[in-house]
Amino acid sequence: MNREPGSGGLRPQSYEAWEQTAKELIEIEMMRRGIRYKQLSRLLEVQGIYETPDQINRKVNRKRFSAAFLIACLCAMGVETLPLK
Repeated sequence: MNREPGSGGLRPQSYEAWEQTAKELIEIEMMRRGIRYKQLSRLLEVQGIYETPDQINRKVNRKRFSAAFLIACLCAMGVETLPLK
């Protein structure tokens, strides 16, 4: 539980919603650009990151990947800005 600033109260916090958001960021940008996992794998190779399309697919669908992986994928796809709520 985390303190909500200025409220004096406690509220439950969960990473589940953030993990879902991270997954959606990758999927939305892939759809927007017409990129499939095979192409993303090749784009990541240019950055020195070697993941098979299946490995990337599993990571994204399990929603278990690092912030570094998220940023690498977004950069590989040419994403320069993201709207965050």
